[in-house]
Amino acid sequence: MTGTLINAILVVLGSLIGLALRKRLPERYGKTLMQGIALFVLFIGGQMATETAQPLIPLISLALGSILGEFLMIEDRLEAFSLQMERRFGRGDALFAQSFVGSSLLFVVGPMAIIGSINDGLQGDYSLLLAKSIMDGFSAIAFASTMGIGVLFSAITILVYQGGLTFAAIVARDFFTPAIIAEMTATGGMIILGLGINMLELRRIRVGNLLPAIPIAIVGTALTKALL
Repeated sequence: MTGTLINAILVVLGSLIGLALRKRLPERYGKTLMQGIALFVLFIGGQMATETAQPLIPLISLALGSILGEFLMIEDRLEAFSLQMERRFGRGDALFAQSFVGSSLLFVVGPMAIIGSINDGLQGDYSLLLAKSIMDGFSAIAFASTMGIGVLFSAITILVYQGGLTFAAIVARDFFTPAIIAEMTATGGMIILGLGINMLELRRIRVGNLLPAIPIAIVGTALTKALL
């Protein structure tokens, strides 16, 4: 859990710095910085997507995951939760829901979050999460300076998600094979591509409802290996 704790702390610190700069940093600087980060997000997402050795697994996972996500209304529930947080802490910040959901997804849906958390649980090696933490801290400065306090609360998502993965890795050490990690990473990369598109405001993709695709990819890969 050491890597996850460091990650959450750096996101909080980055968010506080971003909030402090919010009124001093001209809007055009923050907007351009966000666009630059969005392009990097697209690059990372594309790179992740190429990890697959069985393209049908991410495809089927995204299809089934989107149906399950819409049925469970995951994005709506995330936004409802963030609106509750806004009423308590946001003080009328209209971008609270968008910043909370967007930054939460960016920070937790990726190969560094997945593999880093697993490494932390399996081997006690949090070096990958440390690198991710530094990157997330700088991203949090950019997000918070333009989108507000919702970014700070994404640290809660990091603690729950990455902490859960670390605990799961400890419990199921022998389950996460290289094949499972590859397909899980590729599926997450496609979701990250959708997030990058949202950040550039090219089109609104309900990426939160695609999240079930990741566990489906895990199960699908395991079943494929067992049957073939």
